[in-house]
Amino acid sequence: MVKAADGSKRRLSDWFQQEIDRRAMEQGLVGSDAYLEHWHWEERDGDLDEVAAMLEGRSRGPQSS
Repeated sequence: MVKAADGSKRRLSDWFQQEIDRRAMEQGLVGSDAYLEHWHWEERDGDLDEVAAMLEGRSRGPQSS
């Protein structure tokens, strides 16, 4: 979830959310407490769509051309 200073929110793509869950399972973070302990929040400059796109792009790694 990306949340803007004005309170507006944007859900990240299904792929992104599934990838978070997949990586958590690989690390054995299946319980709610263990899973949530690894979450962190950051502030970023940009509008809601720009920040969401940056997060999703960063998690996929470099794209081949």
